Amino acid sequence: MAIHSLFDVLALLAALAVYRLVPAAAADGVPGEPWRVHPLYIAAGSLGATIGAYLFGSANLWLSGVGGVARSIEGAIAGGIVGIEVLKWRTGIRGSTGLRFVAPLAAAIAVGRLGCFFAGLDDMTYGTPTALPWGVDFGDGIPRHPVQLYEAAAAAAFLGVFLLLLRGEGETLRRTGFYLFVAFYALQRFAWEFLKPYGTIVGPLNLFHLLSLALVVYAAVFACRELSQPCRFRPT
Repeated sequence: MAIHSLFDVLALLAALAVYRLVPAAAADGVPGEPWRVHPLYIAAGSLGATIGAYLFGSANLWLSGVGGVARSIEGAIAGGIVGIEVLKWRTGIRGSTGLRFVAPLAAAIAVGRLGCFFAGLDDMTYGTPTALPWGVDFGDGIPRHPVQLYEAAAAAAFLGVFLLLLRGEGETLRRTGFYLFVAFYALQRFAWEFLKPYGTIVGPLNLFHLLSLALVVYAAVFACRELSQPCRFRPT
């Protein structure tokens, strides 16, 4: 767990560094720092993310027949979204406020998943057994899919493409960039879940399969809603 904690710190530092280095357009009337749209923005997002991380992480263990408490990055993303969207609904804030978080989140996932990989069996994020040459023995003598590395590579690839697209300053990307990130993360996570030994709920689908589908629906609906509104973005 010490290794995992170390990479958690490195993931946070990577997110902070990318936040400082990567610019993003702001909406008219909304400062570049999203949390300035409302004094409770950070509190709502942090509370939602914390609840979501432990709720889904621990529920997945229970459904897999394992006791204990666990965290989930996908649960944290879902919980943070719920917390922010509820705040926006109650206060009348309109439009996407998540663009500024896209690059930092992708960087944090890319680094943080390395911690999951090096933590080995204790982290319970390893994949199912495989005969592929890149299978990894995490200590039990069974080569397994290194799904942590799959996800880290996917996040790093998304970050690279997103930064290239962001340089073009396209209006559509700036208005729907956060939803694009959520959809991409959920879709790649949906694929990797087939390579994890988690308990299923509906047919071959586990809890994170269902959560991934819910996030894809959220991203599609809110992106379409955003694009149906007049442009609120201006370059910074």
